[in-house]
Amino acid sequence: MVTMSTATLTTDDVLAALAQVHDPELPMLSIVDMGIVTSVEIAPDSISVAITPTFVGCPALTMIERAVRETLQQFPVERVEVRVDYSTPWTTNRMTERGRQALAEHGLAPPPRFEGDFEPAILLNAQCPYCGSTNTHLRSPFGAALCRAVYYCNDCRQAFEQFKPVG
Repeated sequence: MVTMSTATLTTDDVLAALAQVHDPELPMLSIVDMGIVTSVEIAPDSISVAITPTFVGCPALTMIERAVRETLQQFPVERVEVRVDYSTPWTTNRMTERGRQALAEHGLAPPPRFEGDFEPAILLNAQCPYCGSTNTHLRSPFGAALCRAVYYCNDCRQAFEQFKPVG
């Protein structure tokens, strides 16, 4: 158990603890870096965390909820509440820069950031996570998972996947 009182517990403390909870499908990313933590509320006797799934039918949601509860039980509170927030839609723009870097370090191109309505043309090219080139082309809009597309880099001649932007 962490040696601190609930009076000194901060949102940053909770987020730092949650940064140790990894996405079961993408273990190189924490749930904080994925951007699924939508709120943290601290009361004298409890911590309440809201998470938003990357999609409604997320098969890892139960595992994530359990890991959040277990992680936050280290704090001196009587109750830990984890709420699934379906009212705040998840978007790839919620991913942190640290999360985007972790994807690239593991050979997965991070999704491009975008503003406004999603335009399919954003999928035409991606930055290669191996050499950084944008001289790439889309090979298939479907990769190992529905959220990924397969690209080919014309410079380093590597195939790679990019997370599709979701907005």
